[in-house]
Amino acid sequence: TSLTYNIDLTDIKQGDYEAVLSGLREVVEKRVNLYGVTEPKVAIAQKGNSYELIVDLAGVKDLKDAVSQIGETPRLDFREVIQEGENVSFIKSELTGRYISGASLTFDNLNKPIVTLEFNSDGAKIFEDLTGRNIGKPLAIFIDDQLSDAPRVNEKISGGKATISGGGDGFKIDEARSLVQRLNAGALSAPITLSNQRTVSATAAQDALKKIITAGVISMILVTLFMLFYYRLLGFFAVMALIMYTALTLAIFKSGLFGLIPSFTMTLSGIAGFILSIGMAVDANILIFERAKEEMKKGLTKAAAVEEGFKRAWLSIRDSNVSTIITATILYFFTSSFVQGFALTLGLGVLVSMFSAIYVTRTILRIFIRH
Repeated sequence: TSLTYNIDLTDIKQGDYEAVLSGLREVVEKRVNLYGVTEPKVAIAQKGNSYELIVDLAGVKDLKDAVSQIGETPRLDFREVIQEGENVSFIKSELTGRYISGASLTFDNLNKPIVTLEFNSDGAKIFEDLTGRNIGKPLAIFIDDQLSDAPRVNEKISGGKATISGGGDGFKIDEARSLVQRLNAGALSAPITLSNQRTVSATAAQDALKKIITAGVISMILVTLFMLFYYRLLGFFAVMALIMYTALTLAIFKSGLFGLIPSFTMTLSGIAGFILSIGMAVDANILIFERAKEEMKKGLTKAAAVEEGFKRAWLSIRDSNVSTIITATILYFFTSSFVQGFALTLGLGVLVSMFSAIYVTRTILRIFIRH
């Protein structure tokens, strides 16, 4: 699905274009790819003197759903109130949603829900100046060009925090919670209008997907042959555990991580992370088998050697896998969406592989030795 939006930069200074456009692209990408599992392509294109936002989404069949993912992102700004008799007008200030670093749901003295905003350092300075020159006057807060609140400023406010009560009867708790989620996903730094929408074929992506799947199948076959040739019967058990691991991991991904991520899409980078986790699952079995072989050379029975092998290999498996999970966590939270898909599938795959190696393989071997 490809969506094209016109960007309205009418109220933006030309010197701020680059920062506003960059912030807009980052916010929309974060909004449509909150968990790093859909691998969208978000780009800014210039057409003459105007700019367009182009969003390509994978795994979205419903155009309305795709449009709503972006359209639900709120545009927030603060405006000074000019009152002349019965006439009221609003003058836009520099303070917009682009300066918000976070939003949270809190409650006032009457236990009514309010939204607390926290600005970054630049936003805090602008907010302090804005409140300083509007002492004794209302300061209007607009969300998507609709007046949300207009609290009276009693003093200059430093510290970079503001609250939105919703005005009138205030927010309903669901409305406040929804606004917080949308603001944390990012407020648009400039208005956008949908100008074109279409569903495009993903030929290039399908070709790349086929190549990755082919590489994964070949890898599985080579790993299976190696395990059977080198470890014989133990290798057969390892392959059985590996098949169960693959099925369990794919089932978790298919369920959208048990419903936590309804729009989960297995991206190209995600498939790469999954294939790598398969190799790490095999590595754990190899460590266990080698430890068991060492114990058998010392004269232990098969049952005792297997138990001792698991016991001695566990520390190495735990340390290496925990290190990988830490690395995957860092990649997920501090990199681009393309890498996030890889980090998520790798981290979850490693977690499942620890369960597979320690419980599935051990259970299979215990049953075999017992009988």
